[in-house]
This record gives sequence, structure tokens and C-alpha cells, in this order.
Amino acid sequence: MALSIFDTSIPVFLRAFDNFSAILGKGETFAQAKGLDPATLVEARLAPDMLSLAGQVQRASDTAKFCAARLTATAGPSFDDNEASFDDLHARIAKTVAYLKGFDAAQFEGSESRQIVLKRRQGEVTLDGRAYLLTFALPNFFFHVTTGYDILRQQGVPVGKTDFLGAL
Repeated sequence: MALSIFDTSIPVFLRAFDNFSAILGKGETFAQAKGLDPATLVEARLAPDMLSLAGQVQRASDTAKFCAARLTATAGPSFDDNEASFDDLHARIAKTVAYLKGFDAAQFEGSESRQIVLKRRQGEVTLDGRAYLLTFALPNFFFHVTTGYDILRQQGVPVGKTDFLGAL
């Protein structure tokens, strides 16, 4: 049996969010152990022109939920980008995961050829569903998850590759 668009999207997002939540948990524990204000980590960024940890969680969430919505030709939920604590970040991920778990494989049938129009600063880009998932949505999602991991790592949180990959 060939891999489907569903197989290469929803389970991948769910697994990564599970791992990302665990990494955030390690960040929260680290802040408590070091006597740091947790907001310091939530607001941390790798460079001044990059999004904060909160922004990375928000963009990973948006990428996953709007990917599912675009591929199934449905409307995705809009979440306020107002997360300011680890509890808020965990809640954002939980809402996204709950939304993603509402999909089933049948909803993605034919989505590999569905035309997806992305409105970007440089103009509109049209991709078929397969190209959209493989060349934009998944790389963009993992960019933000990785950057969130990197922010915490840079701040001294003891996380490693196995935290990012999760249990096999």
C-alpha cells in the first residue's frame, strides 16, 4: 500500500507535537529548577529578527492546522496569538492536536492533486496538494518546531536529539 497524503501529514504532525510538548515541559522544569522567570524562555529568540519561542509554537500550530484544512478543502480554526506562558503554549498545542485528530484518511482522498493557492509576500503560488505538503507545509512546520527546540537548547535547557525525535 502506498503512503497517502493523510499518512504523511496528520500522524507526522501529531507525533512532532507530542515531542514538542515534552520539550516545552523540559523547558518549564529547567526554568523552575534554575529559578528563572518562565516568561524569559517563552519570549526568548535566536536572533532579534526571529520569532520568539511562543511565535515558533504559534507558526507550527498554524502550519499544521491550515495544511489539514487546505488539503481537505475545509476552513481551519483561527487561534489568537496571545500565548505568554508555558501553560498557554501547551494549550495551543492541545487545541491544534484536538483539531487534527478530527480528521480521517477519507477526507484526504484526492488531495494530492487539489490546487492549493498560497498568498505570500512575493505573490501567489499555486501548488498541487502533494507538492504543497512535501515542499512547503512539512518543511515549514519542522522549521518552526526545530527553531523552538533550538531556542530552548540555546537557553541551556538540557534537551537532545532523542527529545526531538521521540520514542521509536
